[in-house]
Amino acid sequence: MHAGHLWILHQASLQADHLLVAMNSDASIQQYKSPSRPIVPLAYRLEMMAAIEFVSAVTWFEELDPCQLIASVKPDVHVNGAEYGLQCIEADTVRQCGARLHLVERIPGLATSTLIEKIRRCE
Repeated sequence: MHAGHLWILHQASLQADHLLVAMNSDASIQQYKSPSRPIVPLAYRLEMMAAIEFVSAVTWFEELDPCQLIASVKPDVHVNGAEYGLQCIEADTVRQCGARLHLVERIPGLATSTLIEKIRRCE
């Protein structure tokens, strides 16, 4: 987790009374990003997330996308990074649940891949 994630989470917390954060499992991240990811294992990511005061609850999902979880939870609002856009993979599921999709702009330079490159340059 880095400052960019914290920014999105805080913006998400402003959208509703309760913030449920659902995270990809390690296996799902490895499938859609890279076998070398995530940098921090799920158990520790869950602990960090649960320690944030404005996060009401945390969970995870094994699938490559959160559609099944969204259909089950039926949130009022689903928050995503703006880079995924209004037609993100879960957009139809969000609409079918009657929820609103709220997009949060990324802070330039605060993507995990950017931070990994920065660290590599320091080696």
